[in-house]
Amino acid sequence: MKIFDSEYCSHTVEPENEPPAQPAEQPAEGQEDEPSSKAITQLGQLTLPKPDPDNDIFTLTIIGQIEGHMVLPPQNKTTKYEHVIPQLVAVEQNPKIEGALIILNTVGGDVEAGLAIAEMINTLSKPTVSLVLGGGHSIGVVISCGCNYSLIAETATMTIHPIRLTGLIVGVSQVFEYLDKMQERIIDFVSSHSKVSKEKFKELMFNTGQLGRDIGTVLVGHEAVDIGLIDEVGGISRAVNKLKEMINKKKEGDKQYHDTLHADTTGDRDERQ
Repeated sequence: MKIFDSEYCSHTVEPENEPPAQPAEQPAEGQEDEPSSKAITQLGQLTLPKPDPDNDIFTLTIIGQIEGHMVLPPQNKTTKYEHVIPQLVAVEQNPKIEGALIILNTVGGDVEAGLAIAEMINTLSKPTVSLVLGGGHSIGVVISCGCNYSLIAETATMTIHPIRLTGLIVGVSQVFEYLDKMQERIIDFVSSHSKVSKEKFKELMFNTGQLGRDIGTVLVGHEAVDIGLIDEVGGISRAVNKLKEMINKKKEGDKQYHDTLHADTTGDRDERQ
């Protein structure tokens, strides 16, 4: 059923012909465009200053709380996994990028989102180095171990504790079995991608003598290296230099592989002749 509003029609004014839009002014030569706020909204980060076109290292920052399937309050600083995963896919597909530097200062967050990011980083075909600054707590421990090489600042800390569930929990045994299985996923990943054993990691996770209102362990700088969780204590310069070393080794290995493959192919061709 259509409703005819005579008052609206009587006040309706035909739009006047607008003058043609003027073309946007082109920036002067040597003058750079201002950073786009759209990139900050979509990707959660902005690279400043403008990167060198010849730079072959991609930098990813994981800060605040890692946001999973639930949107956190706006006052929380978050790293959204739906922003991080497409960037990691782009790193894998871009031939100009030869390595990735992952910088962490996070309190942790969603377990499955953190595991997804860690698996993405770990399965990249390019060298990766992680650097923990300030703190790499909870699921941030897993992400830092997912890289090929890990560093931690001398004053940075890492908190290892059991996983938790928030919200409504049904008090049945299946819930605790589910928690145990999820916890085993974390323990298996950390022990297989670092030098710490499963038994040692569980001991740190269920430690009751260190935290006043919780169970777990806080590791500072050298302590994380001493138990084998992190490879080295260092800062940004050491992390970048280590990543460059790994990139150069990969280039040499690829060249040797192609030279060997070429020699084998040539030998097979000579034998057939």
